[in-house]
Amino acid sequence: MSAKRTLRWGVAAALVAAAAACGSDNAGGSSGDSLTLWTHNAGNPQELAVVEQIAADWNAAHPDKKVTVRAFPQAAYNEAVVSAATAKKLPCILDTDAPTVPNWAYAGYLEPLDIPDDLLAKQLPSTVGKYQGKTYSVGYYEAALGLFARKSALTAAGVRVPTLEQPWTGAEFDQALQKVKAGGKYPITFDLGTGDTGTEWWTYGYSPFLQSFGGDLIDRTSYKSASGVLNGDKALAWATWMQGLVKKGYSPQKSSADAFADFVNGKSAMVWSGIWNSGSLSKVDDGVVLPPPDFGNGAKVGGGSWQWAVSSSCPDKATAMEYLRTSLTAKNMAAFAQKQNVIPASEEAAALVPGWQPGGEKRFFLDESKELAMVRPPTPGYPYLTTTFAKATQDIVAGGDPKQILDRAVAEIDRDLKSNDYYGF
Repeated sequence: MSAKRTLRWGVAAALVAAAAACGSDNAGGSSGDSLTLWTHNAGNPQELAVVEQIAADWNAAHPDKKVTVRAFPQAAYNEAVVSAATAKKLPCILDTDAPTVPNWAYAGYLEPLDIPDDLLAKQLPSTVGKYQGKTYSVGYYEAALGLFARKSALTAAGVRVPTLEQPWTGAEFDQALQKVKAGGKYPITFDLGTGDTGTEWWTYGYSPFLQSFGGDLIDRTSYKSASGVLNGDKALAWATWMQGLVKKGYSPQKSSADAFADFVNGKSAMVWSGIWNSGSLSKVDDGVVLPPPDFGNGAKVGGGSWQWAVSSSCPDKATAMEYLRTSLTAKNMAAFAQKQNVIPASEEAAALVPGWQPGGEKRFFLDESKELAMVRPPTPGYPYLTTTFAKATQDIVAGGDPKQILDRAVAEIDRDLKSNDYYGF
C-alpha cells in the first residue's frame, strides 16, 4: 500500500471516528428517532445545499424520524465508507459513486432498494444502479461527456458538423483531424484531457471509445474474464488509434492541468470533456458540443454518476427506503440541475429547468445520455478493473506496445477475478 493510499485510509478512519463522536446515531445508522445520511459533498456547497434541503423537508414532515446529514470530502469518502463498514458503523443512507455499487453490494454493505418499478421507470437508465438483477442505488442526476469544438475550425476545414442522429464515423473523424491540423491555426487539434491523473477519468473518459470499436473492459456475458474483449483485434484497433492521436500530432501525450481552459483560450480546436465544463462554453464565441465518433459499434459515452443507497446494517430500513422513495421527485431532481451543471434524471425534472426541455440549449446532454450512455461494468471486480485499465491506457498513450500492454492487463485482471472468485470458477 502506497504512502498516499495509507494517508487516505488514515484520513478516512479519522473521519469515521469524528462522525461517530458527533452522536450515537452513527452507530448502526440510527438512534431511535434519527437516521444518519452520509454524502461526499463537503467540498461542493451547492450540491450539499440541495441534499440538506431534501433532508430538511423530510424532517419537517417526519419529526419522529429525522435524518441527520454528515458531509465528507470526496477524496476520502470511499475509504471512509469501507472503514465504517469494517467498524460496523455505516450510516443508514449513503451516496455512492455508481461504478462502486456492485463491489459494495457484493461485500454486503448495501441493501436492495424497495422502490416501485413505475417510479424507477421514470429515471434515465444509467441513474439506476443494478447488480445481479437487483436495484441497489438510484440517482437524482447524471453526467456525460462531449466533444467540445470550435465550429469555425470545422467550417474552415470543410468538415461536416456531426449530430446525435448522425455522428462522425471513425474515418470522418480522422479526416477532420487531418484537415483541422493542416490549417495550422491551433497548437492542439484534439485535446484528450490526459493531464487528469485520476484513475477513474481514464476509464470513464476513454473506455467508451474502446466500446465503440467493439471491445470492452470485461466480457459482460459472464464477467469472468477480460480475455478477447480487452486484447482482441477490436481492442487493438482502439489502442492503435489512441496511440496514433499522439504519434500523428493531433493530441499531446500529456495535456495541461486544465484542458478545457486551453480550449477556451484558443490553444485547441477540440477537447474531450464533460458537462461540468459546459457553463464555460459560452466563453467561446463559436463553441459547440458534439457527440463522440462512431467507430463501428455505435457512438458511446460513459454512464453512471453519484447515486443513493441504503446500508444493509441500517436498523430501520423501512424508513430509509421511504426517505429515498419520497425524495425522488421532479422538484428535487430539478434543484440539482438548477444549482450545477448536471443532467436531470427524469423528463419530469427536465421540464422544470430552463434549457433542458426538448430543443433547449442544454438538452444535448440529456439526449446523448439517454441514447449513448453505457455504464461501466457492473462487477465487484471493478475497482481493480478500472485501475488496471487506466494504467494500460496511460502506457499506450505513452507509446508502449499495445498488444503487450493489453495482454498484460488481461492477465492481471483475470488473475484478480479468479483470486477473488466473484462468480465461481
